[in-house]
Amino acid sequence: MHKWYKFTKNSPHHFKGLLSYIRKLRKTEKEARILVLGLDNAGKTTILKTLSEEDITHIMPTKGFNIKNLAHEDFKLTVWDVGGQKALRPYWANYFQGTDALVFVIDSADRKRLAESGSELQMLLDVRDCFENLSYNFRVVGR
Repeated sequence: MHKWYKFTKNSPHHFKGLLSYIRKLRKTEKEARILVLGLDNAGKTTILKTLSEEDITHIMPTKGFNIKNLAHEDFKLTVWDVGGQKALRPYWANYFQGTDALVFVIDSADRKRLAESGSELQMLLDVRDCFENLSYNFRVVGR
């Protein structure tokens, strides 16, 4: 049984906007799957834990992936947070199947890695097969 976390009035407004947009695109369905990618230490897990109102004081690097189930009213999101270490990046494309939206997180405070973030995002964009089934691409820049 999945635990569903509810969006509340304290949830970040830009994710409520993403949720609204995905709901419009998927009018007949009540669920969507979001894939969250970005370099290691970009803030992906922090975003997910914040959305589900979990403690963010002790976050460890993601080894593999995390899955969070979020709900707002009658709409459910399954969010996949995939680790961003160099060893895991070649496998990112494997997570696109069944995905409705991509959130690519960039830590804008990490100036030394901005070019690396851009390169990784460009490599994803160049793999056309990844994006065939996406309903919407939404990028979060900054942390």
